[in-house]
Amino acid sequence: MTMSQAPDSAVRTYIEQHRAAFLDDLAEWLRIPSVSAQPDHAADVRRSADWLAAKLRETGFPTVEVWATPGAPAVFAEWPADDPGAPTVLVYGHHDVQPAAGEDGWDSDPFEPVVRGNRLHARGAADDKGQVFFHTLGVRAHLATTGRTAPAVHLKMLVEGEEESGSIHFRSLVEEHADRLAADAVIVSDTGMWAEDTPTVCTGMRGLAECEIQFHGPDQDIHSGSFGGAVPNPATAVARLVAALHDDHARVAIPGFYEGVSDLTDRERALFAELPFDEEQWLRSAKSYATHGEAGHTTLERVWTRPAAEVNGIGGGYQGPGSKTIVPASAMVKLSFRLVAGQDPDHIEKIVRDWTTTHVPAGIRYEITFAAATRPCLTPLDHPALQSVVRAMSRAFGKPVRYTREGGSGPAADLQDVLGAPVLFLGISVPSDGWHAPNEKVEIDLLLKGVETTAYLWGDLAENWRHEA
Repeated sequence: MTMSQAPDSAVRTYIEQHRAAFLDDLAEWLRIPSVSAQPDHAADVRRSADWLAAKLRETGFPTVEVWATPGAPAVFAEWPADDPGAPTVLVYGHHDVQPAAGEDGWDSDPFEPVVRGNRLHARGAADDKGQVFFHTLGVRAHLATTGRTAPAVHLKMLVEGEEESGSIHFRSLVEEHADRLAADAVIVSDTGMWAEDTPTVCTGMRGLAECEIQFHGPDQDIHSGSFGGAVPNPATAVARLVAALHDDHARVAIPGFYEGVSDLTDRERALFAELPFDEEQWLRSAKSYATHGEAGHTTLERVWTRPAAEVNGIGGGYQGPGSKTIVPASAMVKLSFRLVAGQDPDHIEKIVRDWTTTHVPAGIRYEITFAAATRPCLTPLDHPALQSVVRAMSRAFGKPVRYTREGGSGPAADLQDVLGAPVLFLGISVPSDGWHAPNEKVEIDLLLKGVETTAYLWGDLAENWRHEA
């Protein structure tokens, strides 16, 4: 046993001795209604940042700062290792929470934490205060059981305050402080795992590009008897555009869309197949009645590893009761594209613009507007930092750790993009925790497994991964 590691029993004993105080502190933080989406709570979001900053100082971080943004503040903390050659790790999370009110269906006050059985109920218990906070006890357990006075890695934390309202200022914050945030790896603890009895690590997230396309025909709605069949109809043109989006095999038919996309390896397919996936149950959670998607791929592969194009909204012409026989003046469609590793959002924007141009009939004018894109991120299965996460988590849970990906998108990709560091996901939340829903909770035993995982992780990284500098 090296100084970087400690007997598992010593780590678990330390965590159990500090369990009650840890949960009391977390409950205190959860009482702060840090709802970033509601201006009335702006002062609470600031109070939440200040509370966390004070707690990180108490934990032992020698550098702790509250970083202002044009919106809500973020918290930065740094604790250098004694070894200059140790890897640098940046932990990401957020301290703001979703709106919550008793009338939404909560069984108790969402900002007065309640323990029922082995579950802690409160807004933010899982998303994301609980998962940020387990790092504080984790690093203390790491130090106490190894005799260290500083972590085995250069440890940094960045806890933003606007994730639940779109991370509007996050990328500019990361760009502004890129030198302070520089890291060899990023650990995102704003995520979950497959199930209580199936610990998993996520190895990637899809990116996102989205646009709105407006088609304009006549300068005003016109009579379909007097003019119908003799002038172009923008609603028909939008329908034809949407019909051209996919081929008969549900592949995106925009030329160049799959440029850079790699097929899964046999090993990746096999790892996904190890997960206890119940497609019927998944369909029920999707409130849908059949699966559908790109031919030749399983449902999990479609959601996690293949790019996709979706119609998010479509409209034009008369929408009221009865009939109104017109050729409408305009029509619109909103499209989103989920992207995977190898795809460039700038390339996607260009080819979508080119494709749209080829589907605009004479006499139709159009406008296409893209929102800010999110890049995909993917960490190779053999990356040494990922393997450290897997080993630490397997040690804490006492069972093999499986691999997943995430079909959605998030600010983690900005960290990878700006800092040039791989993103690793370490979360202990399970689907039943009810993120964004009434009665959000966290399983206390799993929360403490998160503590234990991080207590092992920093030593494992220091032993098994030396950065090139």
